[in-house]
Amino acid sequence: MDLSIIIVNYNTRNLLRKTLESIYKNPTYREFEIIVVDNASIDGSQEMVKKEFPDVILIENKQNLGFARANNIGIRIAKGKYILLLNSDTEVLRGTLDSCIDFLEKDEAKGIGILGCKVVLPDGKLDLACRRGFPTPKNSFFKIFGLAKLFPKSRFFAGYNLTYLDENQSYEVDSVVGAFMLIRREVIEKIGLLDEDYFMFGEDIDFCFRAKQNGFKVYYYADAKIIHHKRGSGRNLKALSAFYDSMWIFYRKHYYDKYPKSLALLIFVTIRLIKLLKLVQTKIKNTFSERKKGHA
Repeated sequence: MDLSIIIVNYNTRNLLRKTLESIYKNPTYREFEIIVVDNASIDGSQEMVKKEFPDVILIENKQNLGFARANNIGIRIAKGKYILLLNSDTEVLRGTLDSCIDFLEKDEAKGIGILGCKVVLPDGKLDLACRRGFPTPKNSFFKIFGLAKLFPKSRFFAGYNLTYLDENQSYEVDSVVGAFMLIRREVIEKIGLLDEDYFMFGEDIDFCFRAKQNGFKVYYYADAKIIHHKRGSGRNLKALSAFYDSMWIFYRKHYYDKYPKSLALLIFVTIRLIKLLKLVQTKIKNTFSERKKGHA
């Protein structure tokens, strides 16, 4: 088996259908399998997959296990030489799969263990998460407080989203996004699975960090592209909470012993305050939207 495509789904039936259709419409010429790991969806996703895509391997979890844990379930049964983690809210374009695998096979001597492609939003703009620097204290500070956005062409200030680099060129980066992450099996065999401390968000950066620690390169490949209908299943308080929790998990795991403890306390408090503010804002917004719908 050449390629195993693993898709974690949670209540994104219609988007998942588009994702699967795009793969079969633009398949690789290599032998491949598709594994859908469903996190206890209640929107009929499982039934849709069984009826419309009988060749897909469907794993039905009895509860929402989160992104990292569900992907690991798929990885454990995957047979491919390459493992592709693909979001359920993406669309694969013509030539994407073969182009990425061809690139890895031609450049094997360069030590590339993880490859991400160009990820664009429905409006054609680049999804900035598809090529990133690690969230060091400096990069995180400039990102959170808007300096990275204010100086997008500055290597010093824009070290997280790398907006000073040409999105149409390919190069080594710190991290690519889990929405499309092509992994050599050797990487998983050496560093293990995704860290299940992350419910969702952050596990992709963590995996890339560990890969680079073990001598593998992470590469952004601009000659292949997918469309990402971002936040297809993430617009809720639990997802928002997990997003901010992942920041502290990553810092505690990889940076806590590298910086003064006083900085750790400051970062912890800052993350918690921002998280609380965003949760309150989102709850108010959701309440307002529900009331507006009720009066419609």
